[in-house]
Amino acid sequence: MIKPALTLILFLQFVFLKAQLTPEITCWKINTTGETGYAGIETNVQEVQYSDNNVYISCTCIPGYDIGPWPGNPNTPSNQNFVYKITRNPEQNLGALIQTPLGHIGVWSNGVSMFNAKDAMSYENEGIWNQNAIVVEGSSFDYCLGHPAPNGEYHHHLNPTCLYDDTDSLIHAPIIGYAFDGFPIYGAYGYKNADGTGGITRMRTSFKPRSISERTTLPDGTVLSASQYGPAVGGTYPLGYYVEDFEYVAGFGDLDEHNGRFCVTPEYPDGIYAYFVTINPEGEAVYPYTLGETYYGIVQNGNTGPGSGHNTITESVETFSAVVDANNSIQFTVYPNPATTSIGVFANPSYNNDMILQLFTIDGKLLLTVNNIQPAVNYYFDISDLSTGIYLMQLSTVETSTIQQIIKSH
Repeated sequence: MIKPALTLILFLQFVFLKAQLTPEITCWKINTTGETGYAGIETNVQEVQYSDNNVYISCTCIPGYDIGPWPGNPNTPSNQNFVYKITRNPEQNLGALIQTPLGHIGVWSNGVSMFNAKDAMSYENEGIWNQNAIVVEGSSFDYCLGHPAPNGEYHHHLNPTCLYDDTDSLIHAPIIGYAFDGFPIYGAYGYKNADGTGGITRMRTSFKPRSISERTTLPDGTVLSASQYGPAVGGTYPLGYYVEDFEYVAGFGDLDEHNGRFCVTPEYPDGIYAYFVTINPEGEAVYPYTLGETYYGIVQNGNTGPGSGHNTITESVETFSAVVDANNSIQFTVYPNPATTSIGVFANPSYNNDMILQLFTIDGKLLLTVNNIQPAVNYYFDISDLSTGIYLMQLSTVETSTIQQIIKSH
């Protein structure tokens, strides 16, 4: 029998002895049950391994939600057996900026690939007016706004609507992936002000459609020769058909030219550079959809380019796994998480009665004890006086205990 206090001690030992379990390690949707999805392929992330410097994400590229069909798309998703490498020490690139390439530019938290806005085709194959995949290929997207590439790589070019609740405008969006420069990618909502104040708002891109009727210049002002002109705007080629139909205007929105900003988030109370997916008030994706046309940071080798995403681990690593009591019979939900002023707790129906709920700081200081917690009852607690940060909530009986991590946001 494991006593609740001992369970907490073991959990804290795990947290502090296994290096720091920071979000780039813990944010992934790990398949712990062997669940299969499309074509019987295991879903989500199979394994997360980490060192002091890197995190390795092993995944099939098949999500846990249903996918397909893809009208007009002849390709079929297949197991990609990716091992993506994410740096734990991301840095701003102070040199020549790196373009987000064709193919995967990051990975969503369920191990599915993230692509940029381009579809690899251009007007008259000149590489000057590059087609917008959302406009040109959008009819082949499934309900979750994804589709397979010719190599079988299922991917999203835009906000992955089935990955998180993109309609919840009352809380800060979760981390829904990482770019290959090591910086996090959040959903569509964040703190209004970069310092974490001002409430929650939809993050607005600073890219906007250009005011053009002819495609004779590029967004940076380059005047093209007649042989490089694109088709006139309208008809078959409406504004937005090409990614060059958009321009970046500093200060037009909340985000910079990379579609991110340095800001406080629930997971990074001291601030981090973060990308955000961008949507309009109706929930429709807005260019550049995910990352901008260049990365903010330095991109490691091995994740981008032809045949990439199959990194070999050549350093000593630990394997991340959730701390779960094998004999645990307590299942409970904490909501919302992150939370700002109050938090709800619901223990699933079971034979456990008269349980004890305790709230601890991340270093083990007891803040709250509530006795006689019953299953199948909603309980609510005021957390408005707590400082922003990570806390541990423990629900226990004499025989067993379960701990969940909760986040108090601004």
